[in-house]
Formats: sequence, structure tokens, C-alpha cells
Amino acid sequence: MAQPKYKIALLGDSATQFIVKSLNLSLKDLTMDIDIFEADYNQIERQILDTTSELYQYAPDVLIVLQSSQKLLQKFYKQPLELRHLFADQEMAQMDRMLLALTSIPKLKIIWSNYTEINDGVFGNYGNKTNKSFIYQLRKINFEIMHRASTNQALFINDLSLLQNRFGMAQYFDERFYINANMTIGVEMTQHVARNIRDIIFAITGKFKKCLILDLDNTLWGGVIGDDGIENIQLGELGIGKVFVEIQAWAKALKDRGIILAVCSKNNEEIAKEPFDKHPDMVLQWSDIAVFVANWESKVDNIRHIQSILNIGFDSMVFVDDNPFERNQVRENIPEITVPELPEDPAEYLSFLQNCNLFETAALSENDQKRTEQYQTEAKRKELQKTFTNEDDFLQSLNMVSEVKSFDAFTIPRVAQLTQRSNQFNLRTVRYSEEDIRKIGESDRYLTFSFTLEDIYGDNGLISAIIIEKRAEVWFIDTWIMSCRVLKRGMENFVLQIIMEAAKTSGAKQLVGEYLPTAKNQLVQDHYSSLGFSPQDAFWILNTDDFVVRKNFIERK
Repeated sequence: MAQPKYKIALLGDSATQFIVKSLNLSLKDLTMDIDIFEADYNQIERQILDTTSELYQYAPDVLIVLQSSQKLLQKFYKQPLELRHLFADQEMAQMDRMLLALTSIPKLKIIWSNYTEINDGVFGNYGNKTNKSFIYQLRKINFEIMHRASTNQALFINDLSLLQNRFGMAQYFDERFYINANMTIGVEMTQHVARNIRDIIFAITGKFKKCLILDLDNTLWGGVIGDDGIENIQLGELGIGKVFVEIQAWAKALKDRGIILAVCSKNNEEIAKEPFDKHPDMVLQWSDIAVFVANWESKVDNIRHIQSILNIGFDSMVFVDDNPFERNQVRENIPEITVPELPEDPAEYLSFLQNCNLFETAALSENDQKRTEQYQTEAKRKELQKTFTNEDDFLQSLNMVSEVKSFDAFTIPRVAQLTQRSNQFNLRTVRYSEEDIRKIGESDRYLTFSFTLEDIYGDNGLISAIIIEKRAEVWFIDTWIMSCRVLKRGMENFVLQIIMEAAKTSGAKQLVGEYLPTAKNQLVQDHYSSLGFSPQDAFWILNTDDFVVRKNFIERK
């Protein structure tokens, strides 16, 4: 299967050759054909503001802009002292001009670096009090870059300032390389900068972590609950117990932003649950855990069970366990899962996990905060299903209802997120930003549908999105995405029925679908054939006159 070409452009105000080499190595796990265009250094403004430049001829999918504090300081010194309080405003005005010019490249994603903090020592600590100091203006620029990224869905920040804080300026910046080779990032640091960029690109292209699976004993609390008893486990504000309180607080914060939490422990279930019910210092509550598995089966089997409930890829999961044997067994048997190699000292667990940057994301929506509850109810549905011998009887018992409507201001963020996150049930895997979705929704050229799904156990929220490109009497299915949480509920049949009703009303004669295979969407390779479409060249065709309503148990709200 030929991999799609993914074009990356890199512009820097200093030498970037080592960054390109490190980036090629970092991106080798991305299932795309990576092509990197590297402009000569110190051509950022020319390449971006001149729309006839090599950058625009290349037309990248992603543009990386690397700027250094050392070059920024040189520009700052050229300003008269009485005008230095305007320096940040001038820099941001120039950035705005560049961002505006870049909008001419369709669907471009921009990764813009912020500035590492350096203090020229001209004002000392007083530099924090005067807007004529370099550190004052630099920090203002970094804040303004963040502000722009918060309002521009196509703009992402490569946080070089955080990297320098983590590794130290002595490792980040080497004066000898700067003087002799015009490199503002030390050779050893290039791999970390490249990894930072890689994490953002992975998130943009839908390759990111969705689930954190946690062990219990010596991971969420100190000690072994079955041996020590609830009174003697280490958990609280004293001694090593503080470590585990902070780890739980970190996990809860991840859950609040949409990461699914699961528990996988070798334990008696009743004993393993006791701290959640009775220990006053537990930060994590039952409502935070989507799937809880505690038994004496192998953790490999139990993680596979968790995956079957969540219905997400193993490569979307992170497993944290203090036991090296368990970690290695999981790695060997489920190589796709990420298993951090925790340090020996529990006091170092949290900082280690935080610095791994395991949960990069490209978008955030209100629906993320409901994800745990949705997976908890899905587990209940699976338990109910076991009590039925007939699939139709089970589906009918759910009393499923779907609200169908066009994209609007409330659904656009979730639809955009679905296009960015969905990998398995995604027929063409085209990624759209919120701005892209907004333009599609406003265009007469397209027709849009969003679908929710609600049943006796709760509301799954928006679970499917359809974008139809109207080509006279032929409707082309540009996007068909569905959450894997609702597979095998007849939703595909219901969605097609709604599309066909609209097509017949509008006088369309044909629906045309396309399946573009990726490493992850094999789940839907037979999607169109199973719905009655016929193959024609590289497409799938269904005449509206040939459509037959297929059985489903979903009512339209």
C-alpha cells in the first residue's frame, strides 16, 4: 500500500541541518512518506512574505518556524532605547503579516517556536519592572504568541522555552557552536527539539494517546493493599505518600481534559476497590475510572480486555506499572502500547511521567470532559448484551435515539476534533480544522450532517459526522466518520438512510464514496460494499433508486 506524501517545510533564523536529521529519525514511525524542505537560514520573512518563494511552490502540509533569542536580541539592540518599549508590538505585527500571507496555502498547519529566556544583564532583576528591557519584551512576545495560537486553529507552539527550562541553558545553547556554526541549539538538544515537533505533528495527524492504564500497588499508593491493609498503605501528605497523592492528582487532571483512565491490577477486586471507597486521601474517585480490572489473570490479557471495551488502538494507550517484570511482559506481547520505564525511586515517578509528554493533543472540546462517563456506560451496555441471545432484541432494548442536524457553532469544534482524532472509522482520513469545518458548513457546495446517539444508559454525544460535496446530480461523500464506541448498533444503516432521504428530496441520482486505506482504517475497508455500494474504478457507487432501507433500531429525535 503506497503511503501518502506528507510535506514539511522548515524555516529558521540560524542553522537547522541537525534539526532536519533528527526530525527525519523522529518521524520514522509516522505511517506517511515524509518529505522535508529546508530553506537556507535566516530567510523566514522572505520565504513567507514573498508568495512566489520556494515555500509556496512547495506547498507544505506543515510549516515549522524556528527563531532564536540570540537573533532576537541582535534586533532589539538595533532599536533606540526610547523605542524599545514598542519592540514586542512591532515583532507581533510582523508575525501577523506572515500568518495572513500563509493563509493562501490550503490546510496548512503552522508550528511556531517561542523564545527561550535569556537575560542580557543590562538591567539585572530590574528588567522585570521596565518595558525597555529585553527580558520584558521577550516575555511579552511569548505571551502574544500563545494568545494567537489560542485563537488560530492552524497555529501550534513548539515550546522551546520549556525545553530549555527542563534541560538547562548550558545544554540547550553552546556558545562555541553559535560562533563557529551559527547554531543556536546544541547538538545534543536537537533530538529533544525534534521530538517536541514530532509530538505536535503526531497529534495533528491523529496519532496520539487517548488512555492511561494504571496499576494500583506502589503506583497509585505505596505498599500492597492485600498485605498491608488500607490503614498501612502510603497515601497522604506525609513522607512518600505525598508522591502518590500527586500522581493521582496528575491522572485526574488528565481525565478532566479527556484522557480515559483505566485500572489494571493483580489483586482481589474487593480489596483493590477498598481505598477508593474508604481512604480519605484518595484523589481519584470511582467516577474518574472508565474501566476497572482487578484479578489474578495476566496483565496482558486484562489490557486486551480493557481495549475490547474501549475499542481504541493499543497505540493510543499508555500503561504505567512499578513492576519491571509486568512492564516487559506487556511490551513483549503488546508492542504497540507505550510503557514508560519508570525510575527506581517513586519520588521521581511524577516528574519523569510529566517530562515524557505522553499526552500531546491538537484540539480540545467540551465533549472530552464527558468521555469517562461515556465509556463507563459502554461497559454497562456490554454487560447487558451478555444477557441477550438475540442481537436484535438487545439493540431494541436500548431505546436508541439520534438527533440529526447540520453543523453549527456548537458542533463545529467536536466535528473538527473527530476529523483530527478518528483513525479507525474514517473512510478518507482527511483532517480539518475548526475554520475548515466552519467554511464547509457555510458553503453551498457542501451538505453536512452531525449525529448524536442516546440510549437508556446515557448520551454518547456527537458520534458521527458526514460531509457531502454536491456535484449536480452526484453526491460525493467527502467525509464519513463515526466513533468506534457505537459500532455494531446499526448506526451505519441509520446514517445512510438519512443521507438517502436528503438525496432523493434534492433530486440527486447517485451517492459516490471513496475508501482511502491507511494503517489504521482497515476496519472500514468493506464499509461501502456492506451497505450495497458497487465498485467502479477507485470509487463506490449507489444509485438512489436502488437504495433499500436496512434494519436499524434508531429513532430520529
